[in-house]
Amino acid sequence: MKKILLLLFIALTPLSSLAQQESCCKASSQENPVLKSIMTRTSIRKYEPRAISPDTIETLLRAGMAAPTAINKQPWHFVAVTNREKLEKMGGRAAGAPLAILVCGDMNIARKGHGFDYWVQDCSAATENILLAAHAMGLGAVWTGGYPGNRYKLYQELLSLPEHIVPLNAIAIGYPAENPEPKNKWDTQKITFIKSAD
Repeated sequence: MKKILLLLFIALTPLSSLAQQESCCKASSQENPVLKSIMTRTSIRKYEPRAISPDTIETLLRAGMAAPTAINKQPWHFVAVTNREKLEKMGGRAAGAPLAILVCGDMNIARKGHGFDYWVQDCSAATENILLAAHAMGLGAVWTGGYPGNRYKLYQELLSLPEHIVPLNAIAIGYPAENPEPKNKWDTQKITFIKSAD
């Protein structure tokens, strides 16, 4: 009986510890608005038809431009689309949204030679900022792919973008017409700790 209890204690200890950690994280995220926005953001794919104000769009763009960027190159260019006909032709989630923001890399500004592809990381950071800002402002959004692949060329042609402006993605944005639960993506199996020797 003692052996069974000991084995049960050993088996349940990590779960208890994990539950405490999750409880701690949940409490922190409820108290801190930034953490709350990160932990509760989820992709929204259905939107109300109402328009998004120019001030709100500017705030989203300012959030994008506040992202970190390698050696401060800021190799991004943002295209805000509210034209209904263009949104429909863009297809995908943009077709049902009142706004799409294309986060593009400006190849004239991107680093030359070694580190050229850092523009993708910089624009990805800007994209996440916009997604979090949208959620914090009561909007819903979803990241849809552009580059690599052929969709970015469609965007370039449809929106008459010059060759050096390469759409990494299009973020469909609107007031949510759905309320999905955020996915729990916490997975300790995807973490490795490299600790100092005691």
